[in-house]
Amino acid sequence: MTRRRKIYEGKAKILYEGPEPGTLIQYFKDDATAFNAQKRGTISGKGVINNRVSEHVFTRLAHIGIPTHFIRRLNMREQLVRQVDIIPIEVVVRNVAAGSISTRLGIEEGTPLPHTLLEYYYKDDALGDPLIAEEHIACFNWASHEEMQDISAMAIRINDFLCGMFAAVGIRLVDFKLEFGRLWEGEFARIILADEISPDGCRLWDIETGEKLDKDRFRRDLGGETEAYQEVARRLGLMPEEGEGAVLDLVSHRLRKGR
Repeated sequence: MTRRRKIYEGKAKILYEGPEPGTLIQYFKDDATAFNAQKRGTISGKGVINNRVSEHVFTRLAHIGIPTHFIRRLNMREQLVRQVDIIPIEVVVRNVAAGSISTRLGIEEGTPLPHTLLEYYYKDDALGDPLIAEEHIACFNWASHEEMQDISAMAIRINDFLCGMFAAVGIRLVDFKLEFGRLWEGEFARIILADEISPDGCRLWDIETGEKLDKDRFRRDLGGETEAYQEVARRLGLMPEEGEGAVLDLVSHRLRKGR
């Protein structure tokens, strides 16, 4: 049996060498981390659900013209993606005050923002992914002005689409994280969406109850992490196991009731 060559292992995923030049296999783990990996644990089945949710989201985004690294899902935990040079910037798109912005600026969590806010963070675990301004990005040449225009325009368009997609299934998209990369085509590169979009990197609240359906349940020791992730997948129509459906409906009902 041939051992696959590991390219990179992060907190939630492993990247392996792909079957063809310019491709990678992205493996989704059940490992969960928070507060820059100071808190560690496991959410059972998280990798399987994140793989399906991210596949669904990236496929839907491709349909509206957003270029992404996603090629196809290979199995329950793996997907084939295009190899890109990741830009060392995390883009956080905020619609409602929650998490660090509430702490930093003293804004009550749950307060709708006057308009969608884009924040940029420098990707460096050792530094705690510090908040940066566009002036930092230009000064240190992490991305060009033209690349940042593409990134910000795509981020806003992705947000508009995902807000509607999640609202249609009774979920409020509070905020979420995006990563982008350069896809080289000869001597030229274009910016495409990379990484994943899943309950790991989104804050997703039930529109009616405000129940958290994302990794904040792990961050804040609320419990019910697996059930919350499953509920997101169920509402998006990504839970194909009929036998599991009745159990998930019961669990989701209890979750919404706060039991």
